[in-house]
Amino acid sequence: MTEMASPRAFLLLLPFLIFHALSQPETSIAPMEKTEQEALYMVIQGFVGQRWNGSDLYPDPCGWTQIQGVSCDLFDGLWYVTALSIGPILENSLECTEKPEFSPLLFQLKHLKTLSIFDRFSSHEQTSFPSSNWEKLAESLENLDLRSNQGLVGGIPADLGQLRNLQSLVLVDNSLVGELPVELGNLIQLKRLVLSGNRVSGQIPASLCNNLNQLLILDLSRNSLTGSLPSSLCRLSSLLKLDLNSNRLHGSLPPGLASLSHLSLLDLRNNSLSGLPSKSLVGMESLQVLLLSYNNPWGGSLLEFEWKNLRNLTTLDLSYMGLKGTIPETIASLKRLRYLALDNNHLSGNVSSKFAALPSLTALYLNGNNLTGKLEFPERFYRRMGKRFASWNNPNLCCNAAAMGRGSAAPHGVAQCKQDQEPSTNGSIANERVDDRSPDQNSGLLTSFLFPASSISGFWWGIVVQEVMVMFLSVMLL
Repeated sequence: MTEMASPRAFLLLLPFLIFHALSQPETSIAPMEKTEQEALYMVIQGFVGQRWNGSDLYPDPCGWTQIQGVSCDLFDGLWYVTALSIGPILENSLECTEKPEFSPLLFQLKHLKTLSIFDRFSSHEQTSFPSSNWEKLAESLENLDLRSNQGLVGGIPADLGQLRNLQSLVLVDNSLVGELPVELGNLIQLKRLVLSGNRVSGQIPASLCNNLNQLLILDLSRNSLTGSLPSSLCRLSSLLKLDLNSNRLHGSLPPGLASLSHLSLLDLRNNSLSGLPSKSLVGMESLQVLLLSYNNPWGGSLLEFEWKNLRNLTTLDLSYMGLKGTIPETIASLKRLRYLALDNNHLSGNVSSKFAALPSLTALYLNGNNLTGKLEFPERFYRRMGKRFASWNNPNLCCNAAAMGRGSAAPHGVAQCKQDQEPSTNGSIANERVDDRSPDQNSGLLTSFLFPASSISGFWWGIVVQEVMVMFLSVMLL
């Protein structure tokens, strides 16, 4: 009996032992280095204000009192901060003070891999981007992401070029100025470089592309960059996305741009680029989105390009480019095309009916050109496109009335072709032909008081005049 009592007693005590073990602070198993903990408190305090007392609120920031936005990992049996996210990303994120600042102790978090600051520096209180000490994070930092900080000013630090393990550099919608530091070309592990929505000026340095063989995304859009596109862009053989829209770039596209065989998106809108893109884009078989609009005057003709090579193209925007000549039917052979904008150019000639056969096309903009002839699209095409089809401001373009179907309206701003309009017959007002004359030619007391001018013609006009005269004489004789 005595031998069996001991195991039974152990089984009775086992739940209490488990509860006691789980309720103990995690620091008893893996404590956090004291200097690391103090540095973390001071860094967060710089963003949320001096009244924030981390040691009281979060005595174990990597364990049972973990801070929102802080991630940790074990190194040699101790907890160290590996990720720090500041900003209103989650509902329970820490609220920042009106005057946030970077603490120099940030650079003592020697295992920090990810630093993210979102919407923390407002335009009312400007804060300078730290320009030094980044080399202290050279071995650890892999992701640096600063977004929507309108009060974050200064230049992009050249010291960022010392972050040899950096894989993602995202500085979006801040107020950074100055030129792009050539030292960014030293970030040989970089896969994503996004600096859009700042006030960066100057030329794109050639060194930026010389060694970045692993770069997948390059986005320098919405800045004030000038000069031409460097030929070194062509060495970014792994690039999937190139976005340089809304800058002040000029000149022609580098001929070697076609070597970017993996590129799926090319956005060069809102610049001052010119020249024919044929040699530059002919090899981009992976290209899905091509946006070149608002490069006026780009000029040239669409016939000089082998459009059939871009068989994977889904979006093509060539509006406001000063293009001339006719629309090549080869564009209508791009079976995956969903969006086509050729509006506000100087294009002429007919519109191919083959566009209606494109299975995925949902938007077609041809307005503001010199197109002529008849639109031969079937009724189901207009029904499918709806307001996403535009062809107005082409004075010599008309639509096929028979293809529109009974009761269907012509495309906005496009008249029915004259040879397709139904002729008028005496005694039938319902089939009366649309009057092409100026409204002023039919204006007057009669039309404004009794009937619209467009509803009165031929034999009925005489009867209406007689009736009005009888009414007038009857009133005078009373």
